[in-house]
Amino acid sequence: MEPKVFDPSLMENRFRHEFKYECSYAQLKNLQCRLSGLIPLDPHAGEDGIYNIRSLYFDDYYDRCLMENEAGTDPREKFRIRIYNHSAERISLELKRKVRGKTQKISCPLTEEQCRMLMAGQTPEITKGTPPLLNKLVMLMKTTLMQPKVIVEYDRVPYIYPLGNVRVTLDENIRGSSRADLFLEDQIPLRPIMPAGHHILEVKYDEYLPDYIYQAAQLDNLRQTAYSKYYLCRKYHL
Repeated sequence: MEPKVFDPSLMENRFRHEFKYECSYAQLKNLQCRLSGLIPLDPHAGEDGIYNIRSLYFDDYYDRCLMENEAGTDPREKFRIRIYNHSAERISLELKRKVRGKTQKISCPLTEEQCRMLMAGQTPEITKGTPPLLNKLVMLMKTTLMQPKVIVEYDRVPYIYPLGNVRVTLDENIRGSSRADLFLEDQIPLRPIMPAGHHILEVKYDEYLPDYIYQAAQLDNLRQTAYSKYYLCRKYHL
């Protein structure tokens, strides 16, 4: 069976709460057992309950996005191109923003030709029909020398709950590559970016997180982290 391709257009552009926690492999599997009996998996996950995420992140000449994440600057934002399950069937350009402690994700589709130009640090032609998000990235590439910097890839077990628009995701095998030119290839050289056995739990919701989900995730026992996967990958590859 062909892997399902996630449709990022289903995500809304609202600001949301988003928290990240580091966890061990044992904690991750324990979380998976507890959550699987409470909330359903995202229907876009494969038969094994997982989908693969690969993102190509951009930064400017001065690595502003990297430095702002390290400093905890608010507001801040970063651009990335994202694909799912190594498929170029749906390619998305995304802008992720952090404002007053909440996050917002805005996305638009890219053609494979546009994606390959951006991978090479080139700017696609701007026309009347160009999405505003792509227009903004092209402008930044011309004015701040924004360029593709690093690939981040991982395997995600995604749980969703409609009340509160809750997403709880378990991200395993987080790895990175500086080979932006290979972003659309099926197999690329990747290196782990976290210590062996370390993974990331992410909790996202709109206005509230149901208490029983909070208790099931045992968030009080996990170490919260403010660093993004992009930050961890860049620090590893610098």
